[in-house]
Amino acid sequence: MTDRLVNGDQLAEDNGQDYTFRPRRLNEIIGQEGVRDQLAVFIGAARERGEPLDHVLLSGPRGLGKTTFAHVIAHELGSNIRTTVGPVLERLELSQLLTTMEKGDVLFIDEVHRVNIRAQEILYPAMEDFALDIVLGQGGPGARPVRLPLPRFTLIGATTKEGLLSGPLRDRFGVRLRLDYYAEESLRQIIARDARLMSVTLAPGGAEEIAGRSRGTPRVAKRLLRRIRDYAMVHGDGTITQEIARDTLETLGVDELGLDEMDRRILQCIVARDGIASLNTIASAVSEDERTVEDTYEPFLIQIGFLSRTSRGRSLTRRAYDYLGVAPSAEQDLLF
Repeated sequence: MTDRLVNGDQLAEDNGQDYTFRPRRLNEIIGQEGVRDQLAVFIGAARERGEPLDHVLLSGPRGLGKTTFAHVIAHELGSNIRTTVGPVLERLELSQLLTTMEKGDVLFIDEVHRVNIRAQEILYPAMEDFALDIVLGQGGPGARPVRLPLPRFTLIGATTKEGLLSGPLRDRFGVRLRLDYYAEESLRQIIARDARLMSVTLAPGGAEEIAGRSRGTPRVAKRLLRRIRDYAMVHGDGTITQEIARDTLETLGVDELGLDEMDRRILQCIVARDGIASLNTIASAVSEDERTVEDTYEPFLIQIGFLSRTSRGRSLTRRAYDYLGVAPSAEQDLLF
């Protein structure tokens, strides 16, 4: 899974120079117009008031730019940004981070839904009252609670699963925005921009071919662009044409819809079980854990209308059967 080209998760290669062409200003961001326009209003109003921006929750599938938006927000506010990740955030580390924040700073927590309960107890008063509650002499007879004031700051949380946030934590975000998969036209513009920054010659058909197979995800588009650039240098004159892009992606097993071998294995697994299968059954059949199947593979299959979640399990749609070129069972056909 970690080597999967169309995986929306951040891979080690995505930290390379070719993938650090992040916009610095809101007006440089391509796509996500609704999110961008709302942030422009909220940031402008905060600057007019001379106050920090309300805490911001960014949700949506992996690879759509939540981290980019966090850094852009900090830049637009003229603020420093501290970053951390929810699964590793403990009470002590969080307390240290909060006590070193300055007025107007931004604290970015990726995977904020995975912050443990004890660390969340630190976040509640920090976000609402800008205070840190600690206990001096903890465990002894003279133990006493102390509330330390904190400078007003902005917490930006990113999550792929907003529904897993506790109610008290979610309610403390004044601005909640969802990023959706990108339209192909936006992806074409992103690909063209990155190609210019990489000094790669990109024919219009090449950008179109990459965009169509990028699963609506900029991170995937950037990764495919890099692979195709290498292919074009070896098998052509370095120009990414539509033919070069198509040949590369077919060699890599990425089809016209952006599906790869693992996607097809999941679909075939469900076909073999008369069009419906439990998550546990699918995970066992493709040798993955259930969480990876649910979080990494399913979202895009659902997005393109191939898969639906039902009380009985994961069910294929007629569109999925058409894609696979097989006929549904008589029982399944009655459900369409």
